[in-house]
Amino acid sequence: MKPKFSTLIILTLLSAAILTPFAFSSIYIPILREKAFSTLLFLEDNLYKQITGYIALAFVILEMVLTARKRGRGWIVKITIPGSMQLWRRLHIFLGVSLLSIVLIHTIGATGLNFNAIFLWIFFAVNLSALIGVVAEAGVLESPQKRFLTWIYTQNPDGKTIAGISKGNMVKGMRAFWLNTHIILVSIFFIMLAFHIFLAYFYQ
Repeated sequence: MKPKFSTLIILTLLSAAILTPFAFSSIYIPILREKAFSTLLFLEDNLYKQITGYIALAFVILEMVLTARKRGRGWIVKITIPGSMQLWRRLHIFLGVSLLSIVLIHTIGATGLNFNAIFLWIFFAVNLSALIGVVAEAGVLESPQKRFLTWIYTQNPDGKTIAGISKGNMVKGMRAFWLNTHIILVSIFFIMLAFHIFLAYFYQ
């Protein structure tokens, strides 16, 4: 079974809650600097950044393993990993939301400057593009409606027929948009991740 629409809505609200500190970091970080400077020093220490960064990297690698499990059938080199496709898809979604939490811990909500700020926003876009896509799909699939974007046209002089887009075609069209967007963002994210790791070691 795919994650239910209600479950996905809860995950969306949870993601919004996790992202909220990033919007207010410019307020609470100066307060931390003034009221709890030693705590802020610990959270900005290289060791803390390295540990949380490696944890985040482990989550990213695991997410890629899940992607390989989902898409391995279409590749020349077949990848066989135990578990059903739906199980790995659910794990992919839940781990994506968990990764948001790890990044919040790693950055303490600071959006950074220049490259780091762009990198962070790309990461947010990667997560939200997937989450919004699966929420929209689940909403269509669980809807009692059989057709969407319906319109009425005259079939004969005596009656009218309602026509529209079937659930299958609606989901297929949405997936073509959000999944391609997600893949492009993931590709950009990985290029920036490699550069981020290089910068982290170069300037430490």
